[in-house]
Amino acid sequence: MRISNRVHHPSAARAGRSARSARGLLLVCAVGAAVLTGCSMEDAICGGGEYPVMTVGGTGGACVPNGEEPPKGYTRYPEGKVPEHVGDKWDTYWQTHTVDENGEIVEVPQGG
Repeated sequence: MRISNRVHHPSAARAGRSARSARGLLLVCAVGAAVLTGCSMEDAICGGGEYPVMTVGGTGGACVPNGEEPPKGYTRYPEGKVPEHVGDKWDTYWQTHTVDENGEIVEVPQGG
């Protein structure tokens, strides 16, 4: 029999694996909850109970409470071209396009 002053601590190794497993499980649960609730990792253009509007002739925008008309100088986005999240397809599109005073979609002049 050989005697050593080295001590083996199997419980310490298990504790490290346990902590990693718990963190992994927590991450999986958080992602699963986001998917199941329809939660998005992107910022919404407007909050609940509101819809987005754009400035006529410009690239500005605002949010209007559902059931209210857009304020003067603003218009609704054309149907099917409404941005929902910051950076989505339509949010990006409307950074370079606008609706003019005749309701036509036009490109915004550079610097404008």
